[in-house]
Order: sequence, then C-alpha cells, then structure tokens
Amino acid sequence: MLTNFDLEKIVSTTDEWITGRTGIKERRIAGEDQSTSDLALEASVNALKYAGLKARELDLIIVATMSADTLLPSTACILQHRLDAKKAAAFDINAACSGFIYGLSVANSFIRSGQYKRILLVGAETLSRFTDWEDRNTCVIFGDGAGAAILEATAGENGILSTHLHADGSLGDLLSLPGGGSRYPATKETVGKKMHYIKMKGNETFKVAVKILENLVTETLKQNNLKPSQLSFLLPHQANLRIIQATANRLGLSMDKVIINIDRYGNTSAASIPIALDEAVRSGRIRKDDYLLLEAFGGGLTWGSALIRW
Repeated sequence: MLTNFDLEKIVSTTDEWITGRTGIKERRIAGEDQSTSDLALEASVNALKYAGLKARELDLIIVATMSADTLLPSTACILQHRLDAKKAAAFDINAACSGFIYGLSVANSFIRSGQYKRILLVGAETLSRFTDWEDRNTCVIFGDGAGAAILEATAGENGILSTHLHADGSLGDLLSLPGGGSRYPATKETVGKKMHYIKMKGNETFKVAVKILENLVTETLKQNNLKPSQLSFLLPHQANLRIIQATANRLGLSMDKVIINIDRYGNTSAASIPIALDEAVRSGRIRKDDYLLLEAFGGGLTWGSALIRW
C-alpha cells in the first residue's frame, strides 16, 4: 500500500493536495516479482471459486489491460496456461480505462450469438511499472489491481440489458503512453525522454470526461426507457472523485447511489470497475433485480457503458 503521506517523501506534493484534486488517499502497488498476469490469476481464481466453477469449464478468456506482461504472448494466453483452462480461447483488449466495459460488450455478444457459453472477463493492471515517480501529476493517481467476472447466459429479464461503446482518436494525446510500440520502440533516446511512462493532460481530460460521461449515461438510460431515479447504483470507473461527483450531480443522483472506492485504490484503469463491482456484490450492497449502470472513459479516447439488471 502506498499512501499520500508516502508520496510526500517522493515528490513535491501533500496529502491535502492529492485528496482535494482526486479523492485518493492510498493505492496498492504490485510487488517487484509480480506482473499483470499474477494479479489477473488471483482475481480469476477468486471468481471461479465464487461461481463454483473449474477453469476447464471456461470457453473464452478476455483480459482487459493496458499493462500487459509482454506484447507477445497476450496476458490472456499466459493466464489461460496458468489456470490450465485448456478448452478456452484467449485474447487481450486494450481500451485503457474503458477496457472492462469493452470486454463486457464483446463477451455479451459472444454469448448472445451462441458461440461461447461461459466467459472469464478480467480487468488487470500494473500501472506502477509505467508511472513516472517524478511526475506528481500522474504518480499520485494510478494504482495496481485486478478484478474478474464470469459471464454466462441466463433466463428471464436479468442480465446485461445494453452496452454502448465510443471512441475519438483525435483526442488520443490527452492520455497516452508513447514508447514501447512500433512507432517508438525502446531505445536509449526513448528511455531518456521518459516516453515509456504514462502522459496525461489532466485539466483537458477532466473537462472532456465530464461532458462525455453525462451524454453517455443519458444515452444508456434513454435506450432502456429508464430515468436516473430508477437506477439502483451508478458504478463508474474510478478515475477522479470530482469527475464522479460531477457526473452524479448532472444526473441528479445522490452520492449514496454511487459506488466509490477510489480513496483506497486510486485509478486502476481497466481493473477499477470489476474491483468495485466485486466488493459491492460480496458485501451485499448489490442485490437481485438492482439496476446497475457501469460507465468508463480512458485513453484513446475511449468510453463506454453497460446497463445491467442484477
């Protein structure tokens, strides 16, 4: 665990500054011997145990991540091997912080088509490996973590009611990680320029995110003929408490209807929604027939939502 007070010893910042601007008090950092697949494995084992299933019963594994173990093989393939889920196909999705929502939409489509019956969807990140610990604008935000869910068809009116995916590549420079790909492969020059760390234009991203999320939630509710008051919970990507509060305020939602854990984990990108969902389900906060609206935005830019009747 890395607290704001720990960060005060690393960069020029204060607990008050971090909390006031982000809502974050602490975040988890993976051990030196841990990678994204290690966190994904633990979350997957927990999900399988909770569901009463064996890995051999899985048909497909999707890992949403922007911090893969390696470019090749995919983290999903590494996870498939470690789970011994020999029957399952496997692939990664990189939609940054929107990754779990994108994965949810893909998995939902596969199940509805009948191609796969049981899918393991994981959101997992070790963003600390791509964080510039001298940049106080980014190092205070991100944390490591993983969450997992198992999807399968169900009878009746419960389940995923709709998903909505969007992207705007023209805004890609607001949140990026320039180095490490084919355009800027690792060299002494790219490493020296810190191109292998996350770059973010915070103020611009904040303004865009608030507008995007308001429109996204409105779109989702309209398609399902629901009013904000009919939602049991809004479960947002845990990016910034002020963004979450602004979205809830514009929708007229009280904060007791918003699931928040950013204070304890920071921004864990694709892992934030499944971690928050897991905690809310296991604690009994989410109950049968509740309407849940999941929403996220991330680098790309990408954004998406899912409406679920639990």
